[in-house]
Amino acid sequence: MKRMKKLAAMSLALTAGWFAGAIAAQAADLPTFKLELNDGKLTPERIEVPAGQRFKIEVRNVGKGAAEFESIQLRKEKVLSPGAESFVVIAPLDKGEYKFFDDFHESAQGVIVAK
Repeated sequence: MKRMKKLAAMSLALTAGWFAGAIAAQAADLPTFKLELNDGKLTPERIEVPAGQRFKIEVRNVGKGAAEFESIQLRKEKVLSPGAESFVVIAPLDKGEYKFFDDFHESAQGVIVAK
């Protein structure tokens, strides 16, 4: 019985690892756009993306304080400590404009434009 439980746990761990690897591989294949957050400044403030296609935004905090990529319309948020990097994957968007901002710096406003 212990052996079966151990085999089941190993199988579950391998399956979880495979899924994590598959998700990372899928994210690596997506069109990718870079965004820097720098103590209230977004670079770029406007990101043009293809409509109807998933994409990835690589977010990097080059500022001295915490920053947060957030979009209420897209239901995405990512908090980054100083020097941290991460990414968000966005589902296919209809043509239009989608606002995002740095929740720690109210003046930092940007827009994703799906064309």
